[in-house]
Amino acid sequence: MAALPISVPTEKAKTSIPTNLLRALALLAVIGITAYIYSIRSRVEEFEQFGYAGIFLIAMMSNATVLLPAPGVAIIYAMGGVFNPLWVGLAAGSGGALGELSGYLAGFSGQAIVERTHIYERFHPWVEKYGGWTVFVLSAIPNPFFDVAGIAAGIVKMPLQTFLIFTWAGQIIKMLFFAMAGYYSLEWLTNFLQ
Repeated sequence: MAALPISVPTEKAKTSIPTNLLRALALLAVIGITAYIYSIRSRVEEFEQFGYAGIFLIAMMSNATVLLPAPGVAIIYAMGGVFNPLWVGLAAGSGGALGELSGYLAGFSGQAIVERTHIYERFHPWVEKYGGWTVFVLSAIPNPFFDVAGIAAGIVKMPLQTFLIFTWAGQIIKMLFFAMAGYYSLEWLTNFLQ
């Protein structure tokens, strides 16, 4: 009696061509967005004249860069002293959450260079274990590592809706803090100088 051939599953399942194409497009979009925003970083102040919509755009663009600094939080701080800090925080938090999609897309693409770094190895287990709560905490506190958390969320295929909700909540808290700090410190400084 002849033995039936047994197929042994491969360690990594093969991904389909459309999935690979989508991942490649996501990576190219992230690279393009980062390069563009980094190239116009000196002109970001021009968006201030558009009020809350400008604040939204500034926050979105400064958070859309992956692993490159952009001058967003300092402008949010200053705008808190000019506009209503509550609305500044809400506009900036909403824009910041949308901007953070670039890190998520970089992780989703599966081609993230950061995957082999020490800092990624520290955040990945937290994102995998606690999911959105890790994203929330890391987006609520000022730190340069949120891009790594976004990349980790994309790699573990956190649902996009979950990523956006927790990022938005954290960004609102952080941006409200900077807007309020700008409001009270600029008011205090004005009173002190008089």
